[in-house]
Amino acid sequence: MSGMGTAVVIGLSAVVMAIRDGEAVVLTVRRPGEDLLGLPFGPFDPEGHRTFELALRAFVREQTRFDPGYVEQLYTFGDKGRDAPVADMGAGAARVISVGYLGLAPAALAGSAASGWQPWTRFFPYEDWRDGRPAALGTIETALRSWATTADRLARARLLFALDGAPWNEERVLERYELLYEAGLVREAARDRGEVQPVVLPPTGEPMISDHRRILATALSRLRGKLKYRPVVFELMPEAFTLSTLQRAVEAIAGVPLHKQNFRRALERTDLVEGLGRMDAGTGGRPAELFRFRRELLAARPVGGMSLPLLRE
Repeated sequence: MSGMGTAVVIGLSAVVMAIRDGEAVVLTVRRPGEDLLGLPFGPFDPEGHRTFELALRAFVREQTRFDPGYVEQLYTFGDKGRDAPVADMGAGAARVISVGYLGLAPAALAGSAASGWQPWTRFFPYEDWRDGRPAALGTIETALRSWATTADRLARARLLFALDGAPWNEERVLERYELLYEAGLVREAARDRGEVQPVVLPPTGEPMISDHRRILATALSRLRGKLKYRPVVFELMPEAFTLSTLQRAVEAIAGVPLHKQNFRRALERTDLVEGLGRMDAGTGGRPAELFRFRRELLAARPVGGMSLPLLRE
Protein backbone atom coordinates (compact mmCIF):
# COMPACT_ATOMS: atom_id res chain seq x y z
CA MET A 1 0.00 0.00 0.00
CA SER A 2 1.16 3.57 -0.57
CA GLY A 3 0.06 7.12 -0.04
CA MET A 4 1.81 10.26 -1.32
CA GLY A 5 4.73 8.04 -2.37
CA THR A 6 5.32 6.45 1.07
CA ALA A 7 4.99 2.68 1.24
CA VAL A 8 2.94 1.41 4.16
CA VAL A 9 3.57 -2.05 5.60
CA ILE A 10 1.20 -3.70 8.08
CA GLY A 11 3.21 -5.71 10.59
CA LEU A 12 1.49 -8.37 12.71
CA SER A 13 2.95 -9.39 16.09
CA ALA A 14 1.72 -11.99 18.60
CA VAL A 15 2.02 -11.97 22.38
CA VAL A 16 1.33 -15.60 23.30
CA MET A 17 1.25 -16.14 27.06
CA ALA A 18 1.12 -19.27 29.21
CA ILE A 19 1.74 -20.33 32.81
CA ARG A 20 4.82 -22.47 33.48
CA ASP A 21 5.84 -23.54 36.99
CA GLY A 22 3.68 -20.81 38.48
CA GLU A 23 5.18 -18.04 36.31
CA ALA A 24 3.57 -16.17 33.42
CA VAL A 25 5.75 -16.66 30.35
CA VAL A 26 5.67 -15.22 26.83
CA LEU A 27 6.61 -16.93 23.55
CA THR A 28 9.66 -15.25 21.96
CA VAL A 29 11.80 -15.74 18.87
CA ARG A 30 15.38 -14.84 18.01
CA ARG A 31 15.95 -14.28 14.33
CA PRO A 32 19.30 -15.12 12.68
CA GLY A 33 21.81 -12.30 13.24
CA GLU A 34 19.68 -10.67 15.97
CA ASP A 35 21.03 -10.17 19.48
CA LEU A 36 17.65 -9.29 20.96
CA LEU A 37 14.53 -11.36 21.42
CA GLY A 38 11.28 -10.50 19.67
CA LEU A 39 7.72 -11.72 19.36
CA PRO A 40 6.52 -13.94 16.52
CA PHE A 41 5.78 -11.46 13.72
CA GLY A 42 5.60 -10.84 10.00
CA PRO A 43 4.16 -8.56 7.31
CA PHE A 44 0.52 -8.87 6.24
CA ASP A 45 0.17 -9.82 2.58
CA PRO A 46 -3.18 -8.52 1.19
CA GLU A 47 -2.91 -10.93 -1.73
CA GLY A 48 -1.90 -14.06 0.16
CA HIS A 49 -3.62 -13.62 3.54
CA ARG A 50 -7.39 -13.69 3.90
CA THR A 51 -7.49 -12.12 7.39
CA PHE A 52 -5.07 -10.59 9.88
CA GLU A 53 -5.74 -13.37 12.39
CA LEU A 54 -5.14 -16.22 9.94
CA ALA A 55 -1.88 -14.56 8.85
CA LEU A 56 -0.84 -14.08 12.46
CA ARG A 57 -1.54 -17.71 13.34
CA ALA A 58 0.51 -18.81 10.33
CA PHE A 59 3.49 -16.66 11.45
CA VAL A 60 3.37 -18.11 14.96
CA ARG A 61 3.24 -21.71 13.71
CA GLU A 62 5.98 -21.12 11.16
CA GLN A 63 8.38 -19.37 13.54
CA THR A 64 7.75 -21.35 16.73
CA ARG A 65 6.01 -24.62 15.75
CA PHE A 66 3.41 -23.67 18.33
CA ASP A 67 -0.29 -23.38 17.57
CA PRO A 68 -1.90 -20.58 19.62
CA GLY A 69 -5.39 -21.19 20.97
CA TYR A 70 -7.38 -18.15 22.18
CA VAL A 71 -6.36 -15.04 20.17
CA GLU A 72 -7.69 -11.47 20.20
CA GLN A 73 -6.52 -8.25 18.55
CA LEU A 74 -4.83 -5.92 21.02
CA TYR A 75 -4.07 -2.58 19.45
CA THR A 76 -2.89 -0.87 16.30
CA PHE A 77 0.12 1.42 16.54
CA GLY A 78 0.65 3.87 13.70
CA ASP A 79 2.48 6.59 15.62
CA LYS A 80 5.32 8.55 14.14
CA GLY A 81 7.49 10.74 16.33
CA ARG A 82 10.19 10.90 18.97
CA ASP A 83 7.98 9.72 21.81
CA ALA A 84 6.77 6.51 20.13
CA PRO A 85 8.80 3.28 19.81
CA VAL A 86 9.57 2.64 16.17
CA ALA A 87 8.13 -0.42 14.45
CA ASP A 88 10.60 -1.99 12.04
CA MET A 89 9.70 -4.76 9.60
CA GLY A 90 12.97 -4.55 7.72
CA ALA A 91 11.10 -2.64 5.04
CA GLY A 92 13.61 0.17 4.58
CA ALA A 93 11.94 3.58 4.70
CA ALA A 94 8.42 2.17 4.68
CA ARG A 95 5.94 3.43 7.25
CA VAL A 96 4.90 0.51 9.44
CA ILE A 97 1.45 0.10 10.94
CA SER A 98 1.98 -2.31 13.81
CA VAL A 99 -0.91 -4.58 14.84
CA GLY A 100 -0.54 -6.61 18.03
CA TYR A 101 -2.45 -9.74 19.08
CA LEU A 102 -2.81 -11.47 22.43
CA GLY A 103 -2.89 -15.26 22.57
CA LEU A 104 -3.44 -17.43 25.66
CA ALA A 105 -2.25 -21.04 25.87
CA PRO A 106 -3.01 -23.70 28.50
CA ALA A 107 0.57 -25.02 28.36
CA ALA A 108 4.01 -23.64 27.46
CA LEU A 109 4.87 -26.40 25.01
CA ALA A 110 8.29 -26.65 23.40
CA GLY A 111 8.70 -24.71 20.18
CA SER A 112 11.34 -24.51 17.47
CA ALA A 113 15.10 -24.11 18.03
CA ALA A 114 14.75 -20.35 17.40
CA SER A 115 11.91 -19.85 19.89
CA GLY A 116 11.40 -20.15 23.61
CA TRP A 117 9.29 -19.11 26.59
CA GLN A 118 10.52 -16.23 28.75
CA PRO A 119 9.03 -14.84 31.98
CA TRP A 120 7.57 -11.38 31.32
CA THR A 121 9.53 -10.16 34.36
CA ARG A 122 12.66 -10.36 32.21
CA PHE A 123 11.32 -7.41 30.22
CA PHE A 124 9.49 -5.54 33.03
CA PRO A 125 11.19 -6.34 36.38
CA TYR A 126 9.59 -3.32 38.05
CA GLU A 127 6.07 -4.72 37.39
CA ASP A 128 6.39 -7.63 39.83
CA TRP A 129 5.13 -6.71 43.33
CA ARG A 130 4.43 -10.26 44.52
CA ASP A 131 7.25 -10.03 47.10
CA GLY A 132 6.71 -6.37 47.91
CA ARG A 133 7.91 -3.21 46.20
CA PRO A 134 10.41 -4.28 43.50
CA ALA A 135 14.04 -3.40 44.19
CA ALA A 136 14.34 -2.13 40.60
CA LEU A 137 12.00 0.75 41.41
CA GLY A 138 14.55 2.40 43.71
CA THR A 139 17.01 3.15 40.90
CA ILE A 140 14.19 3.91 38.46
CA GLU A 141 12.71 6.44 40.90
CA THR A 142 16.04 8.27 41.19
CA ALA A 143 16.35 8.45 37.39
CA LEU A 144 12.74 9.59 36.96
CA ARG A 145 13.10 12.36 39.55
CA SER A 146 16.20 13.58 37.74
CA TRP A 147 14.25 13.67 34.45
CA ALA A 148 11.05 15.13 35.92
CA THR A 149 12.06 18.79 35.72
CA THR A 150 8.47 20.00 35.28
CA ALA A 151 5.41 19.63 37.51
CA ASP A 152 3.62 17.65 34.79
CA ARG A 153 6.45 15.13 34.43
CA LEU A 154 6.71 14.68 38.19
CA ALA A 155 2.95 14.20 38.54
CA ARG A 156 2.96 11.50 35.84
CA ALA A 157 5.95 9.73 37.40
CA ARG A 158 4.31 9.77 40.83
CA LEU A 159 1.00 8.46 39.51
CA LEU A 160 2.42 5.68 37.34
CA PHE A 161 5.29 4.49 39.53
CA ALA A 162 3.61 4.83 42.95
CA LEU A 163 6.01 7.48 44.25
CA ASP A 164 5.44 9.50 47.43
CA GLY A 165 2.81 7.09 48.71
CA ALA A 166 0.69 6.99 45.55
CA PRO A 167 -1.10 3.63 45.05
CA TRP A 168 0.19 1.10 42.51
CA ASN A 169 -2.16 0.45 39.58
CA GLU A 170 -1.05 -2.84 38.03
CA GLU A 171 -3.00 -2.23 34.81
CA ARG A 172 -0.92 0.75 33.62
CA VAL A 173 1.98 -1.30 32.21
CA LEU A 174 1.91 0.40 28.80
CA GLU A 175 1.81 3.93 30.24
CA ARG A 176 4.79 3.14 32.48
CA TYR A 177 6.84 1.76 29.60
CA GLU A 178 5.98 4.75 27.40
CA LEU A 179 6.99 7.16 30.18
CA LEU A 180 10.33 5.37 30.57
CA TYR A 181 10.76 5.56 26.79
CA GLU A 182 9.99 9.28 26.78
CA ALA A 183 12.49 9.77 29.62
CA GLY A 184 15.18 7.87 27.68
CA LEU A 185 15.38 5.19 30.37
CA VAL A 186 14.94 2.16 28.08
CA ARG A 187 17.46 1.16 25.43
CA GLU A 188 14.89 1.29 22.62
CA ALA A 189 14.67 5.08 23.10
CA ALA A 190 18.31 5.76 22.26
CA ARG A 191 18.18 3.27 19.38
CA ASP A 192 15.11 4.87 17.80
CA ARG A 193 16.47 8.39 18.16
CA GLY A 194 19.81 7.49 16.64
CA GLU A 195 21.63 8.41 19.84
CA VAL A 196 24.61 6.74 21.43
CA GLN A 197 23.42 4.06 23.84
CA PRO A 198 23.84 5.24 27.45
CA VAL A 199 26.39 3.17 29.34
CA VAL A 200 24.31 2.87 32.51
CA LEU A 201 20.53 2.67 32.70
CA PRO A 202 18.32 1.80 35.66
CA PRO A 203 17.01 -1.82 35.65
CA THR A 204 14.09 -1.21 33.29
CA GLY A 205 14.26 -4.66 31.69
CA GLU A 206 15.70 -6.32 28.63
CA PRO A 207 15.09 -4.53 25.32
CA MET A 208 13.38 -6.24 22.40
CA ILE A 209 13.51 -5.77 18.64
CA SER A 210 11.32 -3.23 16.82
CA ASP A 211 8.38 -2.06 18.98
CA HIS A 212 7.86 -5.50 20.49
CA ARG A 213 8.33 -4.48 24.13
CA ARG A 214 5.65 -1.84 23.65
CA ILE A 215 3.31 -4.52 22.27
CA LEU A 216 4.17 -6.83 25.17
CA ALA A 217 3.39 -3.99 27.62
CA THR A 218 0.05 -3.47 25.86
CA ALA A 219 -0.75 -7.17 26.19
CA LEU A 220 0.12 -7.27 29.87
CA SER A 221 -2.01 -4.18 30.52
CA ARG A 222 -4.94 -5.71 28.65
CA LEU A 223 -4.64 -9.08 30.35
CA ARG A 224 -4.38 -7.57 33.84
CA GLY A 225 -7.50 -5.54 33.19
CA LYS A 226 -9.46 -8.42 31.67
CA LEU A 227 -8.78 -10.66 34.67
CA LYS A 228 -11.33 -8.61 36.58
CA TYR A 229 -14.22 -8.66 34.13
CA ARG A 230 -13.77 -11.79 31.98
CA PRO A 231 -12.76 -15.35 33.01
CA VAL A 232 -9.67 -15.24 30.74
CA VAL A 233 -7.35 -16.80 33.33
CA PHE A 234 -9.01 -20.16 32.67
CA GLU A 235 -7.65 -20.08 29.10
CA LEU A 236 -4.24 -20.48 30.77
CA MET A 237 -5.24 -23.34 33.08
CA PRO A 238 -5.21 -27.10 32.50
CA GLU A 239 -8.50 -29.01 32.57
CA ALA A 240 -8.04 -29.81 36.28
CA PHE A 241 -6.29 -27.53 38.76
CA THR A 242 -6.08 -26.72 42.46
CA LEU A 243 -7.26 -23.39 43.82
CA SER A 244 -3.68 -22.63 44.92
CA THR A 245 -2.49 -23.15 41.33
CA LEU A 246 -5.24 -20.84 40.09
CA GLN A 247 -4.32 -18.15 42.62
CA ARG A 248 -0.62 -18.36 41.70
CA ALA A 249 -1.54 -17.97 38.02
CA VAL A 250 -3.61 -14.85 38.73
CA GLU A 251 -0.79 -13.42 40.87
CA ALA A 252 1.79 -14.21 38.19
CA ILE A 253 -0.16 -12.19 35.62
CA ALA A 254 -1.26 -9.34 37.89
CA GLY A 255 2.14 -9.09 39.58
CA VAL A 256 0.55 -8.57 43.02
CA PRO A 257 0.04 -10.90 46.01
CA LEU A 258 -3.54 -11.90 46.85
CA HIS A 259 -5.23 -12.70 50.15
CA LYS A 260 -5.84 -16.47 50.05
CA GLN A 261 -9.11 -16.67 52.01
CA ASN A 262 -10.64 -13.57 50.40
CA PHE A 263 -9.64 -14.82 46.95
CA ARG A 264 -11.38 -18.15 47.57
CA ARG A 265 -14.49 -16.54 49.03
CA ALA A 266 -14.76 -14.24 46.01
CA LEU A 267 -14.21 -17.19 43.66
CA GLU A 268 -17.02 -19.16 45.34
CA ARG A 269 -19.43 -16.27 44.75
CA THR A 270 -18.70 -16.33 41.00
CA ASP A 271 -19.72 -20.01 40.66
CA LEU A 272 -17.04 -20.33 37.95
CA VAL A 273 -15.40 -23.48 39.28
CA GLU A 274 -16.61 -26.79 40.67
CA GLY A 275 -14.82 -29.53 42.58
CA LEU A 276 -14.05 -32.77 40.77
CA GLY A 277 -14.24 -34.92 43.90
CA ARG A 278 -10.64 -36.05 43.63
CA MET A 279 -7.38 -34.87 45.11
CA ASP A 280 -4.05 -33.78 43.65
CA ALA A 281 -1.45 -35.87 45.45
CA GLY A 282 1.44 -34.41 43.48
CA THR A 283 1.71 -31.17 45.45
CA GLY A 284 4.38 -32.54 47.79
CA GLY A 285 2.34 -31.55 50.83
CA ARG A 286 -1.21 -32.02 51.97
CA PRO A 287 -3.36 -33.25 49.04
CA ALA A 288 -5.54 -30.51 47.58
CA GLU A 289 -8.87 -30.86 45.80
CA LEU A 290 -8.93 -30.53 42.03
CA PHE A 291 -11.38 -28.17 40.33
CA ARG A 292 -12.51 -27.43 36.79
CA PHE A 293 -13.71 -24.29 35.03
CA ARG A 294 -17.44 -24.42 34.28
CA ARG A 295 -16.95 -23.49 30.64
CA GLU A 296 -20.59 -24.21 29.84
CA LEU A 297 -21.51 -21.01 31.69
CA LEU A 298 -20.03 -18.96 28.84
CA ALA A 299 -22.89 -19.98 26.57
CA ALA A 300 -25.56 -19.73 29.28
CA ARG A 301 -25.13 -16.22 30.70
CA PRO A 302 -22.80 -13.23 30.93
CA VAL A 303 -19.77 -14.30 32.95
CA GLY A 304 -17.54 -11.94 34.93
CA GLY A 305 -13.91 -12.20 35.93
CA MET A 306 -11.89 -12.61 39.12
CA SER A 307 -11.80 -10.41 42.18
CA LEU A 308 -8.24 -9.45 43.14
CA PRO A 309 -8.27 -9.06 46.94
CA LEU A 310 -4.78 -7.73 47.63
CA LEU A 311 -2.66 -9.04 50.47
CA ARG A 312 -2.01 -5.89 52.48
CA GLU A 313 1.21 -5.66 54.43
